Amino acid sequence: MAAPNDFLDLSLNLEETHLTEGFNEGYIDGLASGKEEGRQVGLKHGFEIGEEIGFFRGCIDLWNSAIRVDPTCFSSRVQRSIATMDGLIRKYPVLDLENNSVDGIMGSLRLKFRSICASLNVKLEYSGYPKGSDDKDMGF
Repeated sequence: MAAPNDFLDLSLNLEETHLTEGFNEGYIDGLASGKEEGRQVGLKHGFEIGEEIGFFRGCIDLWNSAIRVDPTCFSSRVQRSIATMDGLIRKYPVLDLENNSVDGIMGSLRLKFRSICASLNVKLEYSGYPKGSDDKDMGF
């Protein structure tokens, strides 16, 4: 016959066993679902970046075509800015997933794009990234 302490030890041991099994099962399930969620977020983010880079590439190609037709259509400063923007896109690390310079390059691209548009007095906007706040969006 088992002593009362043995019964309590068995109960505590059973609880610990179920807790450990539950944790392990939850960890494995969470790892699998976390990887899938991370993959989906990465795909979405990668598509958005690719779309924005494609927009900039199209603008650069259009501006360079205009320069080929009439080399004096833009000032030399604007032409240098277009060439700089072209260089930034060419050095964007599309296939290097771990490169830490992507945010800096993308920020420089956006800034250069706005600068060129302001110099040309045109209002081009890439509709994919957030705009400045409108009066209706302000909380006061």
